[in-house]
Amino acid sequence: MNKTILIVEDEQTFLDILTLRFEQEGFTVMSAHNGKEGLELALAHHPAIILLYIIMPLMDGVAMIDELRKDPWGKDAPVVLLSNLSDVEKTIDTASRHVTDYWVKSDTSLDDVVEKVKGKIIVAV
Repeated sequence: MNKTILIVEDEQTFLDILTLRFEQEGFTVMSAHNGKEGLELALAHHPAIILLYIIMPLMDGVAMIDELRKDPWGKDAPVVLLSNLSDVEKTIDTASRHVTDYWVKSDTSLDDVVEKVKGKIIVAV
């Protein structure tokens, strides 16, 4: 089973916490600080799941998804959006991009993120 996770997040502290927690659970973690880096890593390494923050410099999460979906592998790649936005309109907008899930960071604990990712990877296998 592919247990590689790509986390695309520009907030270094949150990225470090997620990375450490997933590594403790036996996952291989790749990380990027913006959508441009994230897109390059995703297309080169085909992670089992991508955790993607929406608002980032250079290329935001929505633009990254749009580019990812143009690739034969990327069109079906599992992507979970993480955001502090709980805006229903934003959720509907991302749903049109075939996003696997949408989690509001402030409403989701670290343990919840880990358990949800485990569930998504097991289902995808």
